[in-house]
Amino acid sequence: MRILLASSNDHKKSEFSRLLPEFDIVTPKDLNIAFNPNESGSSFIENAIIKAKDLYDKVHLPVLSDDSGLCIDSLGGKPGVHTARFGDDEFPDGKLTQRDRNLLILVKMKGIEKRSAHFVCALCLYFSPYRIYLTQEETVGIITECEKGENGFGYDPIFFIEEMGKCYAELTGEEKDALSHRGKAIRSMRKLIKEDIDA
Repeated sequence: MRILLASSNDHKKSEFSRLLPEFDIVTPKDLNIAFNPNESGSSFIENAIIKAKDLYDKVHLPVLSDDSGLCIDSLGGKPGVHTARFGDDEFPDGKLTQRDRNLLILVKMKGIEKRSAHFVCALCLYFSPYRIYLTQEETVGIITECEKGENGFGYDPIFFIEEMGKCYAELTGEEKDALSHRGKAIRSMRKLIKEDIDA
């Protein structure tokens, strides 16, 4: 089955393809479809639904959307649903790179002892307006004091997993899949689909 991933992020496509090998994962970019939804939701679930519906209305094919984010306790849960745009309000004249965003968090966390955080992933599998699956999972970690590792993407170099003794960016793809927020959410989604099929 072909599933259209509501994202233009090649890193996310790779993760989903690795975690859902039985599906043909394609993106709007692969199909030359313009996709720029207004992520106006106040929660990860709301944004996942917005993205899935926006793309489904264009193609009327099964759509899988993901809304993920980093929530840092000492920053009041920020970046949260604004994870991908963190810092844009402080630097409106310049386009921040992902490394800029990582360093901005490290600056804001300088001298703070409580460094607990969690990554959240909400998934929406949108088969039709009357058949929608939702899952949400999290992985708990700690914000490091410097970047570590070369793998992964996003905030992976500053998110440390105590049980592994490594940052996300220091893990192999398979290691990350086993414990990441996205890996957990996809496994939960797969279980829901299997239960539906077996019912």
